[in-house]
Amino acid sequence: MNAINLIIPYRHKDMWVYDDPRIGYDKEPFVSGAETMINELVADIPNAEKGFRLLFSATPFPGFESKLDWSREEDGGNWYFSPKYKMEGWLCAVILRYFDNAPKEIYVKAEPKH
Repeated sequence: MNAINLIIPYRHKDMWVYDDPRIGYDKEPFVSGAETMINELVADIPNAEKGFRLLFSATPFPGFESKLDWSREEDGGNWYFSPKYKMEGWLCAVILRYFDNAPKEIYVKAEPKH
């Protein structure tokens, strides 16, 4: 597993989604509050809806912007709370394609796609 993961979320049919051909995902949606956290995370990134870089890791890395704290498991996924945005979002079991187990903390950074 990589220490820092990268996906390129974008807007499709009014939803934040991402593709990851390495693991067979096409237009995998963010739902149940995760999409609202993304809205906050990309608020200052021009044209984020056309795609942005989302770096994430179970350990802090230089320049991370936000930390998500594990709250609980539900329906095969995991709820995470963002102290920065004071909101919670659900990440489905896809998270286990990037981590061996649901991490207790996820550190994230959004940046423009160049």
